[in-house]
Amino acid sequence: MTDAALPQPDPTVDPRFCADWSGLTRGTPSAVYRPRNTEEVSALLRDCHARGQAVTIQGGLTGLAGGAVPADGDVVLNLERMSAIEAIDTLEGVMTVQAGATLAAVQAAAAEAGWFFPVDLGARGSCQIGGNAATNAGGERVVRYGTLRDSVLGVEAVLADGTVLSSLTRLVKNSAGLDLRFLFIGSEGMLGVITRLTLKLQPTPAPAVTAFAAATSPTALAGLLRELKRAPGVNLTAFEFMSGAFIDMAAQLSGETCPIAPGQPWYVLIESAEHPRADGGSALQDALEHALGEETILDATLATSLTQAEAIWRLRQSIPEMLTHLKPTVNFDCGLPWVEMDGFIARADAVMRERFPAATHLFFGHMGDNNIHLMTGPHRPEDMLAVETCVYDELRGRQGTISAEHGIGFIKKPFLAHTRSQAEIDTLRTLKTALDPKGILNPGRVID
Repeated sequence: MTDAALPQPDPTVDPRFCADWSGLTRGTPSAVYRPRNTEEVSALLRDCHARGQAVTIQGGLTGLAGGAVPADGDVVLNLERMSAIEAIDTLEGVMTVQAGATLAAVQAAAAEAGWFFPVDLGARGSCQIGGNAATNAGGERVVRYGTLRDSVLGVEAVLADGTVLSSLTRLVKNSAGLDLRFLFIGSEGMLGVITRLTLKLQPTPAPAVTAFAAATSPTALAGLLRELKRAPGVNLTAFEFMSGAFIDMAAQLSGETCPIAPGQPWYVLIESAEHPRADGGSALQDALEHALGEETILDATLATSLTQAEAIWRLRQSIPEMLTHLKPTVNFDCGLPWVEMDGFIARADAVMRERFPAATHLFFGHMGDNNIHLMTGPHRPEDMLAVETCVYDELRGRQGTISAEHGIGFIKKPFLAHTRSQAEIDTLRTLKTALDPKGILNPGRVID
């Protein structure tokens, strides 16, 4: 690859590059660069490395951990102009894409080619595939398809000194030494800038059967999930649980109506990809009727039309409206074994109600992949650290994580040792020092 000229910075610093969805602000960057290709990223990093210039790497600015927020004097490297869908192999189902393409654009391109890209989340129209990879995004269909890591075959990344590391393999199996893509997926820009990816597409799934159910506790929901995983013909693609308070607020803000009796303690949105049966029923319907008979759940309904299914999903996807309604919020993204979920939620809820009775505390998440979210607010800025401490302290000793899919960024860094050992943190620091000896890439994120 030949050397490229240094790209030109934007003439002014647009305020939109100074914050992300976390609400964190730290300062004003000295310049914003929006390169168009890998060569320009390489030239920019080579120059910054020579000068010891700190670089903040940005995707779609939809993060909730503050990882894309620059400090005073940082150079911002924003990838939004690197948005090309470069190639799709329609025979094998492999896509090559620049890192700045939005998740929605990747999904649309896959569908147009007769394939399906399974990673999905509410910010699909704004978040970028490179940022999804850098945080190993999960979303709503991990229970079937895994996280973003499971859909990436190869990565091209630019190291801190401008070296272009191309590992754009399209092979599912490759045991020729360490698989370098996994250095960058989930690294939050600590080790290099992801510029291009090869993605594994999936066959278009069967039409979805969507259901909504209520239960007495997260433990009951876990029992339902176990049974659905075992049920013949059920092909789970989503299992999204929500507290009763979450559904109440979602209905208020979205204008949708809870499809079963309101006022239940817990709800779950279930989706199964199934081919229609001759008798007009579905395997999911049979399984839910059995769960009702066993009193595993309190109530359930199946959507009988696409309109009804979309209305149910709007309840689950009302999170942006909730963030606005409750701001300033503190947002948690914890991971726990199923057996630990009930105790964690009960204790965290009790502590938060006692310490912050004026705030609203909403639990929801992706039970199939052990992910619990808590949105709580409004909170005074001076109380934010105390709120985080209350919740993260409840994770100790539960075999969990402080971040299942949002990343660590700045906001969660003080609590990393709650769920990662000192040996793990030391190894992360060793990798950072080896690949970025001057510490210019996203300094201060994840580890010091």
